[in-house]
Amino acid sequence: MDLVIRNARVRGQQDPVDIAVAKDRISAVVPTWTGMAGREIDAAGSLVLPGLFNLHLHADKALLGAIMRPNVSGTLPEAIEITNEFKRAYDPEEVATRAATVLAEGVRNGTTFFRLFADVGTVGGLRAAEGLLLAREKFAGRCDVQVVAFPQEGIVRDPGTAELLDEAMRLGCDIVGGLPWYEYTDAEARHHIDICFEIAARHDRDIHMLVDDTDDANSRSLEYLALKTMREGFQGRVAASHCGAMAAYNDVYAAKIVDMVATAGVTISCNAHINLVCSARLDREPKRRGIVRVKELLARGANVVTSQDDVNDPYYPFGKPDPLECVSMIAHVAQLTLPHELEQAMDMVTVNAAKCARVADYGIAAGCRADLVVVGAPSVHEAIRLQPLRLHVIKNGREVARSIVTRELLPA
Repeated sequence: MDLVIRNARVRGQQDPVDIAVAKDRISAVVPTWTGMAGREIDAAGSLVLPGLFNLHLHADKALLGAIMRPNVSGTLPEAIEITNEFKRAYDPEEVATRAATVLAEGVRNGTTFFRLFADVGTVGGLRAAEGLLLAREKFAGRCDVQVVAFPQEGIVRDPGTAELLDEAMRLGCDIVGGLPWYEYTDAEARHHIDICFEIAARHDRDIHMLVDDTDDANSRSLEYLALKTMREGFQGRVAASHCGAMAAYNDVYAAKIVDMVATAGVTISCNAHINLVCSARLDREPKRRGIVRVKELLARGANVVTSQDDVNDPYYPFGKPDPLECVSMIAHVAQLTLPHELEQAMDMVTVNAAKCARVADYGIAAGCRADLVVVGAPSVHEAIRLQPLRLHVIKNGREVARSIVTRELLPA
């Protein structure tokens, strides 16, 4: 045996267990492992989670907040304008360096799977995608990285982008991105979605779109996306981020969309950090939160995840990135505070995210991949409450990060 994590708290089990790892797989999860191991880690009663996920991160724009002029309106249109000023001169190596800084911090926080969005369009060409593909290569072995080719300026309203998205797939991008609500008309939004499905089918890729990220209750591209997913047989292969317009839908229409999303197997990524600060900028008090109807989606059985969208860029000035902080934020904004709801919130960066990414061998059981995080707290509740350091991060059976800290309360 290569590694044994002893005295581990595992979700769903009352008593501590030992987790035995051989090469890149979990061999056993038992009360006491009596065999020998090349290395042992004493979890000392801490919670051990399978590797954490961040399925929506604009890593090509990360840390631009320290370089670019501020977004004085705090709005999405100004953020796009500011980014475009810089994006025209993107250098793939520079993009990779900024992305690598964020990936490193994410790994230290227990993230073993990232989905990185790269702007693809006529403004920046393929340079952002090339940069994130370089970052993916640099972090091979430390984490899994998927790169999304994302049409930030639209597809129909930015002629030539469809061809660039197709080229991005040939370049090595993993996921077809989309931004249908940003098109000028509803008809063009539907055409945008059709184009994305054509590219995805041609290259056998999954889809992840930013959908209805607006306060406008008339923005309804999620309805067509769910329908298209069912019609094209893409159930379980499509994710939609934000969907903030759902907060403004009337209850009857919202119930219909919730049902369609669940039926189509579309994953919803609620990125609470960015939606809270970008939504309802024109509202007077009381302001809407711009958050998708999380509890209604969960009650219907829809797959919901939460992600760290941005890290110090023109869209959002904060961001660590840390999946546990995302769990805390979604627990607050969606009012997931009961014991079973805290578990639901933690699912959003673990089992639900693994389902979205179609990672089949995920979890803490014999035969699962040995992606493990020793959290410095004994339970899901305490992990969300305390936001502790991740003591050990294991990827494919190998420790890739650890935290060592001493905190003392000195005498008065």
